[in-house]
Amino acid sequence: MLNFSKISSDSIIGKFLRFPLKLLPQNMIVPIIQGKLRGKKWIVGSSNHGCWLGSYEYEKQVLFSKIVKEGSVVYDIGAHVGFYTLLSSVLVGQKGKVISFEPLPANIQYLKKHLEINKCNNVEVIEAAVSNVSGTFPFEEGSSSSQGKLFFQGQFHVRCIIIDEMVSTGRIPPPNYMKIDIEGGEFKALLGAKQMLLQHYPTIFLATHGEEVHKNCCEFLKEIGYNLKSINGKNIYETDEILAFRKC
Repeated sequence: MLNFSKISSDSIIGKFLRFPLKLLPQNMIVPIIQGKLRGKKWIVGSSNHGCWLGSYEYEKQVLFSKIVKEGSVVYDIGAHVGFYTLLSSVLVGQKGKVISFEPLPANIQYLKKHLEINKCNNVEVIEAAVSNVSGTFPFEEGSSSSQGKLFFQGQFHVRCIIIDEMVSTGRIPPPNYMKIDIEGGEFKALLGAKQMLLQHYPTIFLATHGEEVHKNCCEFLKEIGYNLKSINGKNIYETDEILAFRKC
C-alpha cells in the first residue's frame, strides 16, 4: 500500500501531485483506491484527499486493519466523517457492530451519507460527544471540521454521554476495540468509561491532544492495567498516537 500522504505538500513533487486534486468538485463521489476500503465510495470534500487515496493516517490505519477482528464490537469515538467507521464496518463484517460517536452536525451529515452510499448496515451513529459528564454542553468548532471540541465558550451546544452509563444500562454493548480521537477530550472520555474498561479491557487506539492530556491518559491507563505502545515508533511520552492493550 502506498503512503501518498507522506509526500510533503511543500516539496515540488508534492505540489505537482496535489494540484489536480484541487480541481475535483467537493461533492464528487469517488472510489477509495487502496487498502481494506478499496472500492468503497467517498465524498471528496468531506475530508482530506488522503481518505480516498487510502493513505489517511497510514501507520494507524494499517495497524488497525491488522488488529480488529471479524465479529467484534468497535467504538469510533470522534468519528468525524466516518473513515474509521467505514474501515471498522468492513473489518468486523455482518456479525460485528460499529458504534460511532460524533457531535458536530456537519460531520454527522457526511458520516451518514458515507454509510448510506456504502450500504453499511452494521453501524449505529450516536449524535453526541463522549465525556465524563452527561447533558448538554457548549461546543467549539475548530479551524477544520476535524478539530471541534467541548469548550465553555463554544458557539453552540451538543449532547454529551458517558460510556459507563450507556453500557451499564444496556443501551450499547461493550466494545472489543475503541478508537478515540476527540481533540483534547480523551482523558475525560476514559474517566467516563472506567468501569467498562476495568470489566472488559478493550484494545484502544488513542490519539491525544496536549502534553497534560497525554500524561493523564497514559498514567490512568497504566493504573487500571493497560500496556501502552507507540503507534508511530516514538517514545511513549513523545508520541500522540498510542495503542493500549491489557497486560498479560
